[in-house]
Amino acid sequence: MFKILTTGFWEAVARLILRNKIFIIIAIILATIFFSTQWKYMQFSTTEANLLPDDHEINLVYNNFLEIFGEEGNLVVLGVKDSTIFTVKQLNAWNKLADSFKDYKEIDAVLSIKDLKKLVKNTEKERFDLEPFIKDSISNMEEILKLEDELFKQYPFYDNFLFNAETKTLRTALYFKKDIINTPARKIFILDVLQKKIDAFEVQTGLDVRVSGMPYIRTLSSQSIIDEIPIFIGGALFVTSFIFFLFFRSFRATFISLIVVCIGVMWTFGILGLLGYEITVLTALIPPLIIVIGIPNCVFLINKYQQEVKAHGNKVRSLQRVITKVGNATLMTNVTTASGFATFIFTESTLLKEFGVVASLSILAIFLLCLLVIPIMYTFLPYPKERHLEHLNKRWIGRFVGWMESMVKNKKITIYITTLILIITSIIGVYQIKISGSLIEDMPQDTEFFNDIRFFESEFNGIMPLEILIDTKRKKGVMKLSTLKRMDELEQLITEIPELSRPISVVSLVKYSKQAYYNGNPKYYQLPTSQENSFILSYAKNSTSNSDMLSDFVDSTGQYARITTFMKDIGTDKMERIEEDLQNKIDKLFPKERYEITITGKALVFQKGTKYLVKNLMISLTLAIILIALFMAYLFRSFKMIMVSLIPNLLPLLITAGIMGYIGVPIKPSTILVFSIAFGISVDDTIHFLAKYRQELQANNWKIRKSVYGALRETGVSMIYTSIVLFFGFSVFTISSFGGTVALGALVSITLLFAMLSNLLLLPSLLLSLERNIANKEVLREPSIDIIPSDDDEKTTGNKEK
Repeated sequence: MFKILTTGFWEAVARLILRNKIFIIIAIILATIFFSTQWKYMQFSTTEANLLPDDHEINLVYNNFLEIFGEEGNLVVLGVKDSTIFTVKQLNAWNKLADSFKDYKEIDAVLSIKDLKKLVKNTEKERFDLEPFIKDSISNMEEILKLEDELFKQYPFYDNFLFNAETKTLRTALYFKKDIINTPARKIFILDVLQKKIDAFEVQTGLDVRVSGMPYIRTLSSQSIIDEIPIFIGGALFVTSFIFFLFFRSFRATFISLIVVCIGVMWTFGILGLLGYEITVLTALIPPLIIVIGIPNCVFLINKYQQEVKAHGNKVRSLQRVITKVGNATLMTNVTTASGFATFIFTESTLLKEFGVVASLSILAIFLLCLLVIPIMYTFLPYPKERHLEHLNKRWIGRFVGWMESMVKNKKITIYITTLILIITSIIGVYQIKISGSLIEDMPQDTEFFNDIRFFESEFNGIMPLEILIDTKRKKGVMKLSTLKRMDELEQLITEIPELSRPISVVSLVKYSKQAYYNGNPKYYQLPTSQENSFILSYAKNSTSNSDMLSDFVDSTGQYARITTFMKDIGTDKMERIEEDLQNKIDKLFPKERYEITITGKALVFQKGTKYLVKNLMISLTLAIILIALFMAYLFRSFKMIMVSLIPNLLPLLITAGIMGYIGVPIKPSTILVFSIAFGISVDDTIHFLAKYRQELQANNWKIRKSVYGALRETGVSMIYTSIVLFFGFSVFTISSFGGTVALGALVSITLLFAMLSNLLLLPSLLLSLERNIANKEVLREPSIDIIPSDDDEKTTGNKEK
């Protein structure tokens, strides 16, 4: 009864669509106009993707640090490594470039060589005075030689901050105002002011200026994402439509498909604007993803229409049967695909939730568009020409399907042995996979800003801030000599870690104060003794300059201090080792009853976020498998059928994971997405095959072999078509400059290729081998939803209508 109602429902849907086509077209146009009005609300992300929930402990610690010391990721650095910089003309030009940024409202402070000042002991007033190394401008080489001697040999306080004493690389630091660092104003300034000034300076001086820092990296990286969106969309449209045309040899069918997916992309952008979501590296993938997923829908619908026209030549009846016979199957497959993406909603990551919401809604929208637009457009078009139907008799597809049928019929043992070998080999590969938390690993590696990151890593040991927050639990506890000594010991460990830069803290300032007290003698750049401390502090208290410098390292109460270091871009394994070494040293140096020490900073937040995200993605993949298993159970009412259907879809995921292990592709946010996406799409083929198989069983009096081969022949062509479209469609992502997107495209393509072969070879082989257990009327009961209505169902419904 439910089956008849289901068929009757789709008959009613077909009549509704075909009889109200003008109204539906107007409704689609109005909906498209509405979604296009939402585009103005789309925003490109101006912040780093926070992979952790807001209430996660790591985020709470980091936000507490920001409340005490303010935004830490507001530094942009300019660097030059060139011997000619130490000439009068070039050094003055370098300092002039730095000065030119000071008047901009977006800049909070600028520090260059010209801004450096030395602490000078004023015995008369018992205080420290600040005197510039360069009073106005350089006038001769003698001044440059004196400057080099002072900076590179006499004042270690500044070493590795604005210069590298060994390589004589110079830096200029630009501190952006904290209230604009996460706004579009940052992007405008970097692209329209900073870059243009640097380009003009390079032309004028012939120097190669390197630029880096988190605001700069974020801006250039997000601009690369923006630049790639039209490339992805254009590439996906071209590749999928070209393959579509090769299959169907029809400009008409290709044009209709392009209209459908283009409207789908417009709706996707509208959904992003309507929900107020930012365009991130993940959500930027959804528009081309919709094209790649939408074209197979068009393949199924148009292919069925042409088959029906060729069979009986009645256009209206053909369109009606397209909706009734393929509509339900396409709905089921799109629901399973959308479900795969919707599982991301259950993660705790905002980034993944937004991706899951927009992707699943867009997939359902493209299904609706395909079901409505394609039949309606064909009602206005003439019958397909003979050449448009030639693809139905393509010999190469027939030969390929015949080869698969022969393999299933005669070489099941070969298929099983091959499967077993692949499983064992893949499991070995899986154990070689590593987790990566690299911030820049997926960034465009052929860009200038990526090379600049590597330059600063080499010269200054990184640009990713790592912070150690020291809470002394009492006011003015930081300046206690015992605290300073503990901090100094911890800094010595940091200095010994090659992945970390020389730390900066109040300890350096106190050492510098002692050096100044002893008239700038560099051998006194060390912590004072308890006796010296009282004399030096009396000088420091009388110096307003010292209190200004102190504010960067100690809070106003004197209870909190920070140790700032910069970290090279390293993987999760090394980061965990460094964190463990630091924590062990902290536990030994700082008694817990007197101090509370936390390690934080953007570097650590990103590393922890990556690990958390990978864990959440594994949960979402498990949810996707469970959800689709329940869906299959509802369809087929058979536990054994669930197991048979899952095996061919889990095998490709295992093979892909094995390949990742062997070729060294780590598990990271971009690559872990592969499994959920591929599983959600590949299970579609299984649903089509099993639905046809059940139908063949009923038509062939439960003759197993005949039904398996019939289902293989019937569904094989469409599955091959769609798999080819999906393979080349996802391959478009390999043209990206982002390593993660390239890996995503390549791995999904490979997984879907294996999924096609698995569903066309392993699945029918399992059905034949387990025929006694699963292929009987008790096991394959009447399904809850009749995915593919049989001809008998249609006749019954048709007779009732008559």
